[in-house]
Amino acid sequence: MAADLNGPGNGPGVTGLQPPPAAASGDPALLWTSQATTIPGIERELARFWALPQARAAVDGAPERNIAARTSVLNLVVVAWSPELGQRAASTISMLTGRHPSRTLILVPTDPDGPGWLRAQVQAHCMVPRPDAPATCAEQIYATAGGATGRHLGAIVAPLLVHDLPVTIWWPGEPPFDTPLARDLIGMADRLVVDGSGWAGDGLDRLRALASLGGGAIAVSDFALMRQARWREAVASVFDRPEFLPYLRSVRRISVTYGTHGGPDTEARTNIVKPIYHVAWLASRLDLKVARPLERTGRTGVARHPVPGAGLESGRGMRALLAWKRGAEVEVVIRPVISEMPAGTTLRVEILAERRGAELRAEVTAEAETVHVRVWEDGVEALERTFTAPRRTDVDLLAEAIEAGGHDRVAEQATSMAAALVGPPAGRAGADAGDGSRAEAAWDASGDGRS
Repeated sequence: MAADLNGPGNGPGVTGLQPPPAAASGDPALLWTSQATTIPGIERELARFWALPQARAAVDGAPERNIAARTSVLNLVVVAWSPELGQRAASTISMLTGRHPSRTLILVPTDPDGPGWLRAQVQAHCMVPRPDAPATCAEQIYATAGGATGRHLGAIVAPLLVHDLPVTIWWPGEPPFDTPLARDLIGMADRLVVDGSGWAGDGLDRLRALASLGGGAIAVSDFALMRQARWREAVASVFDRPEFLPYLRSVRRISVTYGTHGGPDTEARTNIVKPIYHVAWLASRLDLKVARPLERTGRTGVARHPVPGAGLESGRGMRALLAWKRGAEVEVVIRPVISEMPAGTTLRVEILAERRGAELRAEVTAEAETVHVRVWEDGVEALERTFTAPRRTDVDLLAEAIEAGGHDRVAEQATSMAAALVGPPAGRAGADAGDGSRAEAAWDASGDGRS
């Protein structure tokens, strides 16, 4: 049957209905593939597949099976600046077939200075939920565009969207937020999905730009913030204890330790979006204000409470001041240590609170499958817990972003607080920083940099 459906000049296996998958029920597999070089051509190939709802084929002698009718629930647009990113995104999306049927457009712009051209692979990935059920299929259009075509991706996206369905843009890699191309695409979307932990350098410029999108029509999901759910649950669990709850409004210090691989020069190139998000989430939940944005500091030394696998501090780190509405200040320390973990990985979150002469110190660390919580009250260990909480994959995170629906106000407030912590770009900091005398005094009073 595949040969009968092939277009002119294309042999079996290049275009048309593929041999039905022998995969187990619940596993996605490629059932249709064809090619096109124009947008009308892409539309024709999609129509050809969906015109075959009664197509049947046998799998290893098993009963024949129907191809399902279209079941798309959203449009998913992926913008990948390299074929490698595009292929990884395609692999991730294929795992969502059946869970979130969608029309997916994966766009790979290339060769911006050459003549305009478009090459698209049109595919249908199908999954059989159970042996006697019809297949559930999702469309995937993998388009590589060059020249003027690649510079105007919106002109490719707009006609290929399934109207009246929500649009999610997933932008792995480096979203150029301040470009017309990005503004055009984001203007079409209901949700933007990014991963701030993968941005180049320290990631702070893009973090500012991402925060500027919050509160508007588009909802934003950042994998870097979503991955920290297990950390947030662990921090919150400390104050679930009635005897510790009064300390929550008396926090005086928030410290985050993250891994890096070298000295100060390497530190400046290490993405620190994840460490900043830890502080930003807690500060936004406690309704703290930024009294002084993050600044790099020259203090070095050895961490008082060592992190397993970590060495001496590699560089200067960063410090900031938050403030309660009543005026009390909260010191923020984001400290790098040499570690074998990937650069920018959070190694420890610590909270110090002081109330009526008593001190509470809580420490959270995480490994591949577990999160550890330890609490000391006046230097005496008062609590130790271990939670089973595996790291989530990109498939898990993308599914969660798609399922979220609407705006996540907690995430938006955390992102806005992160931008406030980062402060204005260099050159404007002097005008906006305000009086730093209290910050300097607090930093000097911190002594050996306990964290």
